Amino acid sequence: MIIKLPGGNVREYELAKSLFDIAGDISPSLKKRSIVARLNGKLVDMNIVVDKDSEVEFITDSDPEALEVLRHSSAHLLAETIKTLYPHAHFGVGPVIEDGFYYDIDLGEVVLSEHDLPKIEKEMQKIASQNSAIEREVVSKERALEIFADDPYKVELIKELPEGEEISIYKQAHFTDLCRGPHLPGTKWIKNFKLLSLAGAYWRGDSKNIQLTRIYGTAFFTKEELDEHLNLLEERKKRDHRKLGKQLDLFMLSEYGPGFPFWLPNGMILRRELENFWYNVHLKEGYKLIQTPIMLNKELWEISGHWENYRENMYISKIDEQEFAIKPMNCPGGMLVYKRDIHSYKDFPLKVGELGLVHRHEASGALNGLFRVRNFTQDDAHIFMTEDMIVQEIRELVRLFDYMYRIFDLDYHIELSTRPQDKFIGKIETWDKAEKALADALDSMGKEYILNPGDGAFYGPKLDFKLRDSMKRIWQCGTIQLDMNLPERFDLTYIDEKGEKQRPVMLHRALYGSIERFIGILIEHYAGAFPTWLAPIQVKVIPVNNQYHLEYSRKILDELKNLGVRAEIDERDEKLGYKIREAQTKKIPYQLVIGDKEVESQEVNYRKYGEQEQFAVSKEDFFKKVVEEINNK
Repeated sequence: MIIKLPGGNVREYELAKSLFDIAGDISPSLKKRSIVARLNGKLVDMNIVVDKDSEVEFITDSDPEALEVLRHSSAHLLAETIKTLYPHAHFGVGPVIEDGFYYDIDLGEVVLSEHDLPKIEKEMQKIASQNSAIEREVVSKERALEIFADDPYKVELIKELPEGEEISIYKQAHFTDLCRGPHLPGTKWIKNFKLLSLAGAYWRGDSKNIQLTRIYGTAFFTKEELDEHLNLLEERKKRDHRKLGKQLDLFMLSEYGPGFPFWLPNGMILRRELENFWYNVHLKEGYKLIQTPIMLNKELWEISGHWENYRENMYISKIDEQEFAIKPMNCPGGMLVYKRDIHSYKDFPLKVGELGLVHRHEASGALNGLFRVRNFTQDDAHIFMTEDMIVQEIRELVRLFDYMYRIFDLDYHIELSTRPQDKFIGKIETWDKAEKALADALDSMGKEYILNPGDGAFYGPKLDFKLRDSMKRIWQCGTIQLDMNLPERFDLTYIDEKGEKQRPVMLHRALYGSIERFIGILIEHYAGAFPTWLAPIQVKVIPVNNQYHLEYSRKILDELKNLGVRAEIDERDEKLGYKIREAQTKKIPYQLVIGDKEVESQEVNYRKYGEQEQFAVSKEDFFKKVVEEINNK
């Protein structure tokens, strides 16, 4: 038996060997540090026995994939602990998520609170220290149903598994779970973890089902990494956009419109700056701008496929005894605009953009500030082209995305999402062709991407741009969706160079994704301290004494306003320190303190938000500095 290792190294064995034994042959330290292994491209447990020629790579505690395994096993440890403390508990699912894990649990009449988490943690530590082995076993469907006969949630999942599919279970001291794995060799690895919060979660995400208790947690291999993450979570709490939105007078939410945000004057300034930036960039890029109606006839949504595939998320009404729907997406309206005219291949690529207000019926429990709302503005664009233009146009779009996100100091990675398993329109051959075109475009640019199977839109595959903010969180914002289906459904055509009708290819594309959600992200990304060009108030002028310094302060204010700078003056009869602190609390980029010296020299004394040092300069120099900062973003 030949075992190929990374780097071209080879090991030969006459008899079958476990991965643990193979790692030990290479080095005792590798065996000690190995969490799982990649066997012929698939992650597996270390106690798997290899009995034929294979390629093997050992995954140690320093590998990012090992962290996911640790957290998955931590979820099982949590479930084992709950079963120990609450023997009547039944279990839903316990997956790994970004930065941690959770488990959904039916505790019957027992109601947990945050105060119970330390007790559960303590018991988890006790169980983990026993270093129980975590062992995998493959069982038949009948045997699995016997093992989990007392747990209705596991039984439901097992019954839905296709006949012939391998069913694996994982056992540790006092707990057995239905799971594909892989897992840690034993519980001794689970030392540095923290239970973070509780939430309600409907079984399988359906509000018609019972609500389970969801316990969130996280785990790391070292205490230092855990402490760093917990400090980061505390900082995230301070940056909560709902809290800062209220503090900075940006937006409000009301019980009279759950999920429908109200924009306050400061928030409207921020929003308009983002919109104007978007308009200016798109006009330079050759986009034509349109606006389509918010409510359209049911027949349109039947043609687009939304009525069949998305109706449960749409708001429906009747006008003159006919059914209408408030648009959940801008695309069908854009199709009608395209169909208004006869198009030639010479018009392509035809780029049509819209900041369109859409409405979607989100579950009330899912609403979350600006991150999950029921009405929002999508920065949509639809690009119509010939098939041979796809690669070049996607290259151009990725360049545009690079530019836009760099302005906000946001990094990103790209995910290629392919055809959904069930809800999709069009032919599979068309999907395969579209998916290949997206992959080819990225490959031609040397752009790395992650494959995300089954997560495409119902009408086409897509490239999702996942942004990483200053708090190391990942956000789904930008998207490029290649659609060869809607042009067919709407019978879109163009005249080719031979004078014959052909079907165009279309790209759906959004950069912000949603202006509301993007603002929420920016609030937390900047902790409310926006760059000067975005800040609702850019300069606060503060006279030391109104009797002596107000006139010059007002003159400064007028000159700033004439230059297009958003400036305010604090004329209140309050102490200077109070005014300065308040300007700091509102995170205004620049404070100008005007006293005797400034009046006499016709200068200004400024301090930038977040800095202690003050600078005395001529007012002209300050005006030039601020205007350049705004113009250069």
